[in-house]
Amino acid sequence: MSGISPLTVSLVIWAVVTGIFTILMIYRSLLSMREDDQLFLDSAESKLEAEQQEILTRITRITPYTKGFGFASAGLLMVSAGIWVYEAMTRFYAP
Repeated sequence: MSGISPLTVSLVIWAVVTGIFTILMIYRSLLSMREDDQLFLDSAESKLEAEQQEILTRITRITPYTKGFGFASAGLLMVSAGIWVYEAMTRFYAP
């Protein structure tokens, strides 16, 4: 067998996708730390309300990406496991 194995390629792709997913989750966590569930503001504190709305907008904007990269990471891990099992079975049952 020469060259790079399909298992290695799938694991490298999985590592890249999982790395991006981890960075997105850390960023979302950092944004969520600044988010407040309830604000009791008067009219003089409207700047805080605008700041909270901006945080919610950012979280809402990255949510589809976090879901997509999460599902892609899980799917690629399953594909890698399938390739690993296939390679092991072909080596074990090879004549």
